Amino acid sequence: MIEFIETDERVTTGSAEIDAILGGGFPVNSINIIMGQPGSGKTVFAEQMAFHNADDARPILYLTTFSEPVAKVLKYLQRFTFYDEASVGTAVIYDDVGARLAHEGIEALVDVVSDAIHAFSPKIIIIDSYKALHDISPSVAAMRRMLYELTGLLTAYATTVFLVGEYSDEDAKALPEFAVADGIIQLLRSEKSTRDERFLRVVKLRGSGYFEGMHSFRITRDGLDVFPRLVTPEVPEGYEMDMERIPSGIVGLDALIGGGLLRGRTTLLAGPSGAGKTTMALRFALQALEDGEAALYVNFQENPTQLATTLRAMGVDPAQAASRGFKLMYASPVELQIDSLIVTLFRRVREEHVKRIVIDAVGDLMSAASDQDRLHDFLYALVQHFAISGVTSLLNFETTHGTDGSIGAAGGRFSYMSDNIVLLAMEMDEMMTRTVRIVKSRGTAQDLATHRFTIGAEGATVV
Repeated sequence: MIEFIETDERVTTGSAEIDAILGGGFPVNSINIIMGQPGSGKTVFAEQMAFHNADDARPILYLTTFSEPVAKVLKYLQRFTFYDEASVGTAVIYDDVGARLAHEGIEALVDVVSDAIHAFSPKIIIIDSYKALHDISPSVAAMRRMLYELTGLLTAYATTVFLVGEYSDEDAKALPEFAVADGIIQLLRSEKSTRDERFLRVVKLRGSGYFEGMHSFRITRDGLDVFPRLVTPEVPEGYEMDMERIPSGIVGLDALIGGGLLRGRTTLLAGPSGAGKTTMALRFALQALEDGEAALYVNFQENPTQLATTLRAMGVDPAQAASRGFKLMYASPVELQIDSLIVTLFRRVREEHVKRIVIDAVGDLMSAASDQDRLHDFLYALVQHFAISGVTSLLNFETTHGTDGSIGAAGGRFSYMSDNIVLLAMEMDEMMTRTVRIVKSRGTAQDLATHRFTIGAEGATVV
């Protein structure tokens, strides 16, 4: 097993989430590479670090080479909340060295850095873009010689260095700076039809533990807003499943499942459109208020105004329900970004002490997900966290191949992670008849018969 050397001496990235991914931040006095394609957020990340580490002790030195001129960098930088004009020129020093390097050659970078070290004693040096130096280097050998001298200089001096560049995966295998780098952070941008998805990945962090995998992020006025990948929790030693039964809020259903739902378990509620899934899900969430607990209703189809209309039709005052702990989380299915939604959902459950949660519906998540396996892993990890925390969850899933309520292959991927499966169907004779059947109820001797149920003014009633 690999043993990681953790140290309290870290350079913050300006993001608590990225610091956590890095095990506390970048180790001090290290040489790091920030790589990624154009528009992936490299410069924003570097600027965010610069201003969050700016103080009166030792300045941050930001060297631009053949990227954007300093005036343009500062113009766009003013849009971000972390920008502090008073720090520019004192705590954060910018210098455009492109013209000198073009005139004197890449070897001049060593002199530039050496002069800056003696003049400013910077605690952080950022070179943006270092990759661009390859374009003016006369040979690979010349680039290696310059890097050898620069690395020796930086290693002898107590400073943390970031080399920013539009590097590809192939560059990482071939270019010499990747061999000397202590840390490598990759930012990726995936273009979708309606939106872009961005991910951060730690490729390397020498002598330190870090959180592996692809972590979603978005660029906001505050910088990079990162959503660390949700993983399955470790089961605490001595952990036992809660055997408390809680009412479902659906009249007649509890009798079919041993007297109620077991706390901390997950129920998959599946059925075709119009079968009554949302009505049942709302009653499940509203029952939490009767039990003095908070509930979170995650919805992708009905916006808050539409859902409020549905609640009023059930005889529920939306404002009163909200004051008692009914919480709504709405996201348009057009704009869904799975990683950020799941992580935000998880944060709200923890911070708002939610004990019941509805996701209506997982089919919308499946449609929006660019990676079905990633979505599956996220949901599995999520329900495992719910189980340990005693959060009872209900996942709505719409079947699309008929009115018989069969789950189908897509829903089957989520069935095994569910403790209960409640299957709704519609029989189309002279009049439409709704039915419900308990397909699965883990740890419970459930009623196996098919039962009729009706939807009235106050909700669903199983006959």
